[in-house]
Amino acid sequence: MMVHEQKFTFTAVTGYFKHDAQPTTSFNAITLPGLGLIDRVYETDATFDPRREKQHWERFAHYLDHLNSSSGDNVAYKLIYAARHGEGFHNVMETKVETVAWESYWAKLDGDSTVVWADAHLTPTGVGQAQAMQVFWRDSASALKLPLSRRHYASPLTRCLQTCDMAFSGLTLPSGEEAPAFKPIIKELVRERLGIHTCDRRSTRTYIQEHFPRFAFEDGFSEQDELWSPDVRETLEEHAVRVESFLNELFMNDTEPIISLTAHSGTILALYEATGHPAVHVAPGAIVPILIRAEKVV
Repeated sequence: MMVHEQKFTFTAVTGYFKHDAQPTTSFNAITLPGLGLIDRVYETDATFDPRREKQHWERFAHYLDHLNSSSGDNVAYKLIYAARHGEGFHNVMETKVETVAWESYWAKLDGDSTVVWADAHLTPTGVGQAQAMQVFWRDSASALKLPLSRRHYASPLTRCLQTCDMAFSGLTLPSGEEAPAFKPIIKELVRERLGIHTCDRRSTRTYIQEHFPRFAFEDGFSEQDELWSPDVRETLEEHAVRVESFLNELFMNDTEPIISLTAHSGTILALYEATGHPAVHVAPGAIVPILIRAEKVV
């Protein structure tokens, strides 16, 4: 995994979503109706919706297009639907033994006599949360005109691949047309914080290819996990640098203004850290939106 030279500076643009107005470090944020989009006035409303007849999301999506078309060559905006995977077996074990014991002992093991949490899979509850995500996207696209993402990115850890697959595959647009082709891209850069915890050690490329054939690997994806270490764990600052590298690749290579990212609580915290947004802790199976402004470093 390469950490690329910084090509952009990134800033979270706040004031559009309730998560922006009420960041918190004290509880796990849940998916809000309509992703918490605030009903506000945009400078494009006068021509796009002078009678205020359109849905909030229609007006915001039009405004996002306006931001990108009017910002010049050195600035771009993307809306990221950041989703945390559903509940995994590691989450259940940490709750059972409590965090201190989990961090000092249990997280270093592959499992116990009843369950495995190395590269943790979704629990039945987690499966239900992932399936509920698809219901959310389908119903919100139909009722609220919430735009579906046309590009999907996911962590290579199994719980994220399961969640992304259940949340997005098979979605149809309100008109009955199929959603854009479902071919999520697996990115090492958006993995959970690396090291020590076996739940964050990924499976082989062969395993992933066999179990998630609809996903595409990024270039250079190795057979074995070459990034995880049993002895050293990343800091939040190091994780944020890694996520900045993902954002650099994203803004350099992907022209879609709206993307989905299925990842981890730690990765979403690192995303907030990298863009200067106050920390928002996200519950398993929840989605938070973040609008990001990227400006080229010249």
